[in-house]
Amino acid sequence: MFSRAYRAAITMPPLLWVTAFLLVPYALLFCFSFWSVSDTQTIIHSWNLENYFELFQVNVYWQTLFRSMWIAARVTFFSLLLGYPLAYYVSFHAGKRKDLFYQLVIIPLWVSYLVRAYAWKTILGSDGVLNTLLQYVHITQHPLDFLLYSPFAVVLTLTHIYTPFAFLPIYASLEHIPRNLVEASHDLGASPLQTFWRVILPLSVPGVLAGSTFAFVLSLGDFLAPLLLGGPSGIMISNIVVSLFGAAYNWPLGAAISFCMMVLVVGLLFVSENLEKKWSFR
Repeated sequence: MFSRAYRAAITMPPLLWVTAFLLVPYALLFCFSFWSVSDTQTIIHSWNLENYFELFQVNVYWQTLFRSMWIAARVTFFSLLLGYPLAYYVSFHAGKRKDLFYQLVIIPLWVSYLVRAYAWKTILGSDGVLNTLLQYVHITQHPLDFLLYSPFAVVLTLTHIYTPFAFLPIYASLEHIPRNLVEASHDLGASPLQTFWRVILPLSVPGVLAGSTFAFVLSLGDFLAPLLLGGPSGIMISNIVVSLFGAAYNWPLGAAISFCMMVLVVGLLFVSENLEKKWSFR
């Protein structure tokens, strides 16, 4: 048994780290959300609910939030559409090449986020690779404007960036499925489709929920991809927060929006955790 002093010594550093760099900033964010900005661009430390009233009354904030949630939902859907079949193949059919395919999936995570975003900007631009190819094979006569600076470009880029985050928990969930259950299903006369639908898919639901949560939360809070590829129609709520903390110098309103987003994300994580516990295999 470890002594009380030893346990305190190894526990205090991470607790201090979490307090200093997580809890204290959140507390400051919460306080800022109740303050205001004067006409001279100074923070007034008077407690009020004006920022929350403005957040609920100004339609542009709600419209941007719903657009962000819709973009994040589409990214989540396409990430699962790509990630689940890939995870299923790697887990059940890759055989000796399982480690190779796994490495190929996670290798993009080693590449800088900005490099991948700028790569898609180069591909989707009016003089980019895709438009040049389409005009070369005479499918189009002029560059397609909707490919770049649109919600389409944001969804495509975020799907490429966050699909590995959806793949990893799904793959882990599939790897933990006892293979004797799959063999028993085949021995009892179930077809491969029936085995997948009644055995594999239900047991992999916790991984699907975890992957969906990763993709949705990360996409909802993203601001670089909308900034680089979104244009006016692809702006997300995080871009407004960045603008409020930057050029607009309205930190209290930015803090109020950030705190509401944090509450939304925490609620989503709570629901996801409860669903994962309900569907987890024991």
